[in-house]
Amino acid sequence: MNWQDWHVPDPAPGEVRLRHTAVGVNFADTYYRGGISHPWIVPPCPVVIGFEGVGIVEGVGDVVNDFTTGDRVAYGIPPLGSYSEVRNYPADKLLNMPENLDNKTVAALLMKGMTAHYLLHRTYAVQSEDKILVHAAAGGMGLILCQWVKALGPR
Repeated sequence: MNWQDWHVPDPAPGEVRLRHTAVGVNFADTYYRGGISHPWIVPPCPVVIGFEGVGIVEGVGDVVNDFTTGDRVAYGIPPLGSYSEVRNYPADKLLNMPENLDNKTVAALLMKGMTAHYLLHRTYAVQSEDKILVHAAAGGMGLILCQWVKALGPR
């Protein structure tokens, strides 16, 4: 990995420019740092990696109506690029951040929390009478998953 200055153009229609205040680090990032592409995302090189971030909107492209300059926002899905200070990002994939949430906390848990949600509600809808075995409870996603399972009531 190298630190470089990159020109960030004005946001395209449907995009916002944001300045990151915190970014998340995920296991999937290790694929890119190690030179291995994730099977469902093959970025052109050079690439700025990183899946999740929190920031302040600095500008909006045409047809963006849900965000304005100064809004606090968060995201946890591609396109890659959260390992940057400033970037453009699709407005339809952004979330507004409530004032009472901490930037670093949200950046650290958003993608992991979405993964836990997917596993508990879409892969299989966990019921209170279920018995759950978690093989990787020590990582960030596993920690969230175990806490969520406990809250749902299964053993």
